[in-house]
Amino acid sequence: MKPIAIFQHTEVGAPGTVPSILDALQLPWRIVRIVDGEPVPASADAFSGLVFMGGSMSVHDPLAWIAREIALIREAASLGVPVCGHCLGSQILATALGGSVRRNARPEIGWNPITVAETPSAQEWLGEAPGTRLPAFQWHGDTFELPPGAERIATSAHCENQAFVMHGRHLAMQSHLEMTPELVELSVARNGSQLDRELHAGNPAVTSREQTLSDLRERTTAMKAILLRLYSRWAEGLSR
Repeated sequence: MKPIAIFQHTEVGAPGTVPSILDALQLPWRIVRIVDGEPVPASADAFSGLVFMGGSMSVHDPLAWIAREIALIREAASLGVPVCGHCLGSQILATALGGSVRRNARPEIGWNPITVAETPSAQEWLGEAPGTRLPAFQWHGDTFELPPGAERIATSAHCENQAFVMHGRHLAMQSHLEMTPELVELSVARNGSQLDRELHAGNPAVTSREQTLSDLRERTTAMKAILLRLYSRWAEGLSR
């Protein structure tokens, strides 16, 4: 089986629990370290699937690798290669598939749950009834609009489009379900000043440092279970 390529854009945007989930599903993988200057692969045909992680940049930034990733996703879609995106990765995926990305009404930072949407695919992918609230870690200022033909599977109080699926094989997640306790701590250590500014401004979509750093083992374990469910369904589209 061809490996799954995991694209890492920043140190904070590490793949977290994704590799261990793919290991549990007995799926081969390798990390493409954009963060260290590794080039975007020339073709999607070398991989059974593509996974794009988060990052502090915007999909609209004039970075050559973003344009190359968009082109790679479009090639993957034409070849039937499943693509998955986390946060920035979800916005790159949405853009590649014909959607758009804009500023969210307000940044979401910290622990803001997502809600299972009332769509046919939502229960299939998330394994929960419509309206069920699921734990999610957030750190984003932008949001995607759904590409034509995409189906929303999760929403939240502060961001309407939290996750979508398309053609039964592509999956986009605005939130960071992949986080480990160490990555949450690193996010706050590196970017806590943004959290503090938004909290001081009265942003209701931000949790305090204390709240953000509390109960990390329990919360990230719960998110990993959700992500395992999603990747198990996503893996059904992989060529073996």
